[in-house]
Amino acid sequence: MSTTTIAKPQAKQPGKGRRMSLPVLLLVIAGVLVLTSVVRLISGADGITSTGQMSTALRLAVPIGLAGLGGLWAERAGVVNIGLEGMMILGTWFGAWAGYQWGPWTGVAFGIIGGALGAVLHAIATVTFNVNHIVSGVALNILALGTTRYLSKFTFENAPQGSSKQSPPIDSLGTFDIPGLSSWLDTLNEKHWFLISDIAGLIGGLVTNLSPLTVVAVALVPATWYVLWRTAFGLRLRSCGENPIAAESLGVNVYKYKYIAVIISGGFAGLGGAFLSIVASNVYLDGQTAGRGYIGLAAMIFGNWMPGGLALGAGLFGYTDSLNLRGGTTNVHALILLLAILLVIGAAYLAWKRRAVSSAITLAVSAVMFVWYAGVDEVPRQVVSAAPYIVTLLVLSLSAQRLRMPKADGMPYRKGQGK
Repeated sequence: MSTTTIAKPQAKQPGKGRRMSLPVLLLVIAGVLVLTSVVRLISGADGITSTGQMSTALRLAVPIGLAGLGGLWAERAGVVNIGLEGMMILGTWFGAWAGYQWGPWTGVAFGIIGGALGAVLHAIATVTFNVNHIVSGVALNILALGTTRYLSKFTFENAPQGSSKQSPPIDSLGTFDIPGLSSWLDTLNEKHWFLISDIAGLIGGLVTNLSPLTVVAVALVPATWYVLWRTAFGLRLRSCGENPIAAESLGVNVYKYKYIAVIISGGFAGLGGAFLSIVASNVYLDGQTAGRGYIGLAAMIFGNWMPGGLALGAGLFGYTDSLNLRGGTTNVHALILLLAILLVIGAAYLAWKRRAVSSAITLAVSAVMFVWYAGVDEVPRQVVSAAPYIVTLLVLSLSAQRLRMPKADGMPYRKGQGK
């Protein structure tokens, strides 16, 4: 876009700047499916790939994915959005407050507005006044938590079936199955055949017990990709996150695009919050987000600031979160065996790369996992509850060397500073 963006070619650093191609990614997914099927047969934990498990995982992945999409929009424009958690909190409260009075779809709209209001505060602080993005985001999270608790005392406490920490029940948006396909896949999943039943459970979870809002949320992933990577608007917005000085020299109003991106980010996070209070539980509860805004941010980082990778990350975190609701102790016990096998494969790969120390450490950890699996029949409930956060840390630590954030993400910018 300008001479400032042209640089001498540099030698590629090992492990950095290489993006996994689609065929390789599909091959990896297929391999994990085969290993999961083998583990299911060995452990007898049929629930790890059941239709019900996958359907629950999808429902729990949606708010995480929406928060991640919100982070993607903001950070592609150069604004770090740690405030996703607070925007989700505002979305849960506004969605429930409007939803129980005027219907669930009105609640969805107000949830988006609530998240966007929080985003406006974050944008004013970071874009206009150049406040540190992390400080602004953390402050917003605290402000949102305190504000919603204060408002709940004056709105929900005196309402029928409500309290200071819970809203009255909200009418359901309803659910639906894909006729014919859903029941057929469920029947196939119950056969417990090798691989075939596992694939049927995975696909069946995507077409069973769907909320209309789930369909909207899933559609927002390719829509985001199209807008940001296939339109002039998206190009200008992303240029603000890569090189705002060069973008300004080409006539892009950087402030405007940063504001738009952060407000859209808040709308997505607010929608995720509304999903929690309207679809996932049909009431607002104090502390309902339970850190999903932060996990959504982790999903975005895992996805390397791309919508497709973000969706995979949200699905992974949603799956581990669903273990709390469906056969958690048995299923997590089986997944320990899967993790141990994957670590053996990882150790072999590291040995092939001639990284002897890393390979030895990975193999030792794998041995510990095998011993743990063989020594117990079920894992403690506390391990199941902590599984989403453990997986978040593991995934981020293992994928850290392949990450490439927007170059100007989080950097201060003043209009005209390039002159």
